[in-house]
Amino acid sequence: MKLITALLISLVLLAPSMFAPRGLASVDAGPREQRVAAAAEAMRGQLVATRRDFHMHPELSNREERTSRVVAERLRALGLTDIKTGVGKYGVTALLVGGKPGPVVAVRADMDALPIQEVNDVPYKSQTPGVKHACGHDVHTTVELGVAEVLSKMKDEVHGTVKFIFQPAEEGAPAGEEGGAKLMLKEGAFENPRPQAIFGLHTEPNLQAGQIGYQSGPAMASSDTFYITVKGKSSHGAQPQLGVDSIVVASQCVLALQNIRSRRIDPLEPLVITVGTIQGGDRFNVIAGQVKMSGTMRTFNDQVRERSIQMMRETLQNVGAAYGATVELELGDGNGVTYNEPTLVEETLPTIRRVVGPQNTLTLKPFMPAEDFSWYQKQVPGFFYFLGVGNREKGITAGWHTADFDVDEESLVVGVKVMSNVLLDYLERHSGQSVKQ
Repeated sequence: MKLITALLISLVLLAPSMFAPRGLASVDAGPREQRVAAAAEAMRGQLVATRRDFHMHPELSNREERTSRVVAERLRALGLTDIKTGVGKYGVTALLVGGKPGPVVAVRADMDALPIQEVNDVPYKSQTPGVKHACGHDVHTTVELGVAEVLSKMKDEVHGTVKFIFQPAEEGAPAGEEGGAKLMLKEGAFENPRPQAIFGLHTEPNLQAGQIGYQSGPAMASSDTFYITVKGKSSHGAQPQLGVDSIVVASQCVLALQNIRSRRIDPLEPLVITVGTIQGGDRFNVIAGQVKMSGTMRTFNDQVRERSIQMMRETLQNVGAAYGATVELELGDGNGVTYNEPTLVEETLPTIRRVVGPQNTLTLKPFMPAEDFSWYQKQVPGFFYFLGVGNREKGITAGWHTADFDVDEESLVVGVKVMSNVLLDYLERHSGQSVKQ
């Protein structure tokens, strides 16, 4: 009996991972980066299953009830604390408090899908007609849950606190509703405790799985939605002199707006003013009394943004006056420039290069699409980078917001490895700094 006992003790001392609880063995020994990698690899099947579950059950902006519930349940099971639900309608926040003193850092994932019909014939095809994860938010949410699991197994060696933010309505709240990052901040997502920096990632189908792309400084454009109403005077189509043709005025407004870009803004400053809809008129032989238009404006410079809005107002008013019409401009809620703090980028890049390799860490040109991650970056320095999800050999090449968008699920493991190390390294580097509440 003594011999058997001695043998068992020897086995435990020589191979403790054999007796560790399932899922914890990979984080018990060896350099931290290797342990993170092993933990992420061990979760491969779980990550794929989680992503497919979210993909099969997509929910539109401000309607993420199931997704929010699944996220909160998973965070509770992992032992995270101060879990708050219903932040910004369906947002979830939670804390992972490390075993060592240090600062607070935040990480954010968005959860909403798009009103797009799934066309891919895959086992995880959307089960909700007309709704699909066509931008990769199912990947973002899955990766952040994976990071929470990896770090929860290592929390004794975490310097400080990680605040996990799962956000609804990144694609924009329905008409008449508040939502997204702006509403989450309004309802306290950054309070008690307040992070001193924030990280986030986004899928990028033009990068291959295993690659990470980034920009320093402006990463994604500002985005403003505008609504134009042209009010003229109706008359018989054969007697235009008796009316004010709002269709003609609207046409001149569209052309005049383009002159802001071509003649009134520095050519070296990116700017797009697009009129996307135009609606007016009742009959072929009636001068239209009113036309409504809507569009979007994008830029990478907040000063250019403000100047352009002012010039749009002046231009539209003057065009209307020249033709005897009135033209009204209304702006919807917009997003600022997604701006990656250069100092934060530079201190983070060695971590990313170490995890995926320098050859897979790529500098990208800024994107004209927008992101409401910019609202967080107005509060604290932030770094928003891009996770490669494409695979040309498998035919996974479709772009964001398309009916055939899909991802190479190998990217899930890569995403967890990179973000886990980014957060751990950030906290360790800044561990001597005071925690701000």
